[in-house]
Amino acid sequence: MGLFPFLARGSGKVVHAKVTTMDADLDRIVIETSWTGRHLFDAVCRIIGLREVWFFGLQFTNKKGLPCWLQMDREIRKQDVPRGEDGCMQFLFLVKFYPEDVEDELIQDLTRHLFFLQIKQAILSMDLYCSPEASVLLASFAVQAINGDCTDDIGPLDLDKLLPKSVIEQYDMSADMWRERIKRWWINNQGQTREDAEMEYLRVAQDLEMYGILYYPICNKKETDLHLGISAQGLGIYKGSNRITPRPFFSWSEIKNISFKNKKFHMKTVDKSTISFRAQERTINPSILDLCIGTHNLYLRRRQPDTLEVQQMKALAKEDRARRQQEAARLAREREERLQVENERNQLKAEIEKIAEQLAQAKEAARKTEETAELLAEKARASEQETLLLTKRVSEAEAECHRLQMNHVKSEEALMRMERKAREAELYAQRISMSLADVNSKPHYASHALITEPTIWPLSNLALQGTLSHHQLMISGGSQEGDRSSLAERQQMHQGQLQGVPPPAAPIYRAMPPNVAQMMHAPPPPDPSVNQRLEFHNLRSELEKSRHDFSEKARLFKERLNDFRNEIDALKREDRQTEHDVIHAHNVHNGFDKFTTLRMSSRGAPKQRVEVFEGL
Repeated sequence: MGLFPFLARGSGKVVHAKVTTMDADLDRIVIETSWTGRHLFDAVCRIIGLREVWFFGLQFTNKKGLPCWLQMDREIRKQDVPRGEDGCMQFLFLVKFYPEDVEDELIQDLTRHLFFLQIKQAILSMDLYCSPEASVLLASFAVQAINGDCTDDIGPLDLDKLLPKSVIEQYDMSADMWRERIKRWWINNQGQTREDAEMEYLRVAQDLEMYGILYYPICNKKETDLHLGISAQGLGIYKGSNRITPRPFFSWSEIKNISFKNKKFHMKTVDKSTISFRAQERTINPSILDLCIGTHNLYLRRRQPDTLEVQQMKALAKEDRARRQQEAARLAREREERLQVENERNQLKAEIEKIAEQLAQAKEAARKTEETAELLAEKARASEQETLLLTKRVSEAEAECHRLQMNHVKSEEALMRMERKAREAELYAQRISMSLADVNSKPHYASHALITEPTIWPLSNLALQGTLSHHQLMISGGSQEGDRSSLAERQQMHQGQLQGVPPPAAPIYRAMPPNVAQMMHAPPPPDPSVNQRLEFHNLRSELEKSRHDFSEKARLFKERLNDFRNEIDALKREDRQTEHDVIHAHNVHNGFDKFTTLRMSSRGAPKQRVEVFEGL
């Protein structure tokens, strides 16, 4: 029969069902005539391996084209399920009940992945309103979950699968501008796994105004066209096309009972007030009642201790999460090591290229040096030849100079001989003239015969002795001063050595027994209460630090989101704004978010809000 006999082809007249999930199609599931909605739902859950079944349901489109939920406790053949051209019943496996907090309530990876795909599809199809700045942020988490970290290898992003068409049309921005802004946010998600990116996507999406709300058209007693919004927080009444601000809102803690009687729904509050309304189409009455009862039961279930099955699932999920974290840490280390090796390889490659370039430059320099050396050698040979020629010319010039010098010397000698002969002749002439004068006047000749001698003053012995004694005194005085300075230095060094030696310390525990000394030096015993207080203090410090880090991260994230909103506001086309865009802008301007709006719509007693509903 196989593992899933309901997938086998039957013989004769059988009914088949085609179930489409967010990531797979289950074709030709054999349905027995006695099967209820629960049988088919359990079969689908077993096929896809889903255990958190309480969030999901099977949806079909009835003969009037309205979406309805398959009733679990009724037979399928008795429900208004049309058949296709091939005779198969077609169902959608969708999220039916939403959690209040996705991070705390979604356990399995498959559950989170199905939520991610459905919310993403709802935003792209504009069934779920999403502001432009939130759309870009969610798109960055979506591409991180699909493609991983942002790299240059990834081609251009497909905007039709990331942003709603209404967001793209209401801004005067090109496709490349949208891609650039998505990548700017995408880079901040570096290192996130697919699971982390999908969870971040759901964390942001659950704060959208229309997240987790299923709308059904209803009428009050005045036959006013209204919409009933069913969510994990409660029931909201919406007027007109406004799906953001409920008028009014009733939390599940204020609702006591919901019943269906005489084609009307009756909701009783805790103060015994009653709201009555009817659906505009009676074929969706079972879906509305089933959805209200199931959502209220899930609300009560969250406030009770977890069942054993849920505890086991959370334990397994915790182990899987720890294993994934270890695997992610290992992959991160390997990635860092690979990046480090690649960086080292690139550095070595750059160094090799640099060395090769230097080697090429060195070879070029060597070649130029060889050419220069050859030129220099050629010049040296030419210079040597020129030197030989110059040397020969110099020798010839020196010989010529020597000859000229010899001739000059000879000429000077001849000149000196001639001068000497001239002086001798002059002296001879003077002597002759003097002889003649002496003959004429002899006394006058004697007076000119006086010969003067130079006076020589020798150095006296007394002065010489004084000079020698002065030098000896200077030498002796310098040696005495040097002796005195060296003696003073030695005395100072001796005193410094005496001062640097510490006096011997007297032993304190000389007569003390060894065990007493050990007891005195031993540390005091640890106090358990001190350790407990220290652990509690460390735990509190870690909690405060994590809380502070989270708040700081949230603040910075909000600032970045506001900056991005202000950045694209200048490119907004005012004529393309929808009513939801105007309402969202007004709420942002006043500092309102989804939960602030719900609190404002829940003001007053339930009775007063019932009167508001009746007056719509």
